[in-house]
Amino acid sequence: MAQTRSLPIRILRSAAILIVAWLALSWLVVLVLRFVPPWTSAVMMERRLSALVHGQPGFEIHQRWVPWERVSPYVPLAMVAGEDQKFPFHHGFDVDAIQDAIDAADEGKRLRGASTISQQTAKNLFLWNGRSFVRKGLEAYFTVLIELTWPKQRILEVYMNIAELGDGIYGVGAASDAYFRTQPARLSAAQAARLAAVLPNPRRLRADAPSAYVQRRANWIQQQMGQLGGPGYLQRRR
Repeated sequence: MAQTRSLPIRILRSAAILIVAWLALSWLVVLVLRFVPPWTSAVMMERRLSALVHGQPGFEIHQRWVPWERVSPYVPLAMVAGEDQKFPFHHGFDVDAIQDAIDAADEGKRLRGASTISQQTAKNLFLWNGRSFVRKGLEAYFTVLIELTWPKQRILEVYMNIAELGDGIYGVGAASDAYFRTQPARLSAAQAARLAAVLPNPRRLRADAPSAYVQRRANWIQQQMGQLGGPGYLQRRR
């Protein structure tokens, strides 16, 4: 009987050890990536696997890491202006945007995203695409870890280096090469706005041959960049 009673306890103890070990390991990975450029991302790995499964043997991932100081200041500003204007001030989650999305869903309107740049960084770096509760829960967990461990500038630096900006094109380094044939440090405000404009659907939209939609969105983003106060807007929380 004693052995029978002790079996559930041993199982619970082993499960607790595994959970604590996973929590410690995940935090350690986030801590290391504060200082070390990510060598890949979960979304890039998922894209490679998808290409193999769907018979695209010639598919290639194009990505190269570019440090913050070698990127035009217009690039992170354009991404903030287009994706998450409260980024310098929130702690990973835009509560107002989440509430607006919930209200819109309750009214029967199309479900819209309310993800911040911090959440998108967590998802792109560690998780997979999808809308399951498990993935959203893990996204929230990694978002909290990132916000607690990284400064705002590091979050933006990683985001603009791993964000998908075209089919197989990830990060501002590869996008600058593919679309504008220039170095990231030389990107203009208009070019940065066009890169940010394709983020809603980077596999269909192009920054080098913008559709009317992309151009309208890029114009709006560039206008927002000016209204936010230019690159100095990101200096308020680094």
